[in-house]
Amino acid sequence: MKSLTLAIAFIGATATASAFAQSTTAPTQQNATPTMQVAANSTAAVNAAGSWVPPYGQATAGKTRAQVYGELVHAEKDGQLAYLNSTVYAH
Repeated sequence: MKSLTLAIAFIGATATASAFAQSTTAPTQQNATPTMQVAANSTAAVNAAGSWVPPYGQATAGKTRAQVYGELVHAEKDGQLAYLNSTVYAH
């Protein structure tokens, strides 16, 4: 009975271990031309494995707290927040 339980546990562990494996190699391209192309990362810049690359390789600039606060004040004045609260967040 113990050997059966151990065998089931081993098979289960090996079956689920591949689900969490991360591949660092690029997938191979097929010869057929895809009908829809998804945004591709720029190959000019070399990034560390697992790092996020913005769409089309554009750099994203951070905002200061003053800039974010200014946007919040502007959204309150022109009614964007009231509109969002009444439509999106009303549930």
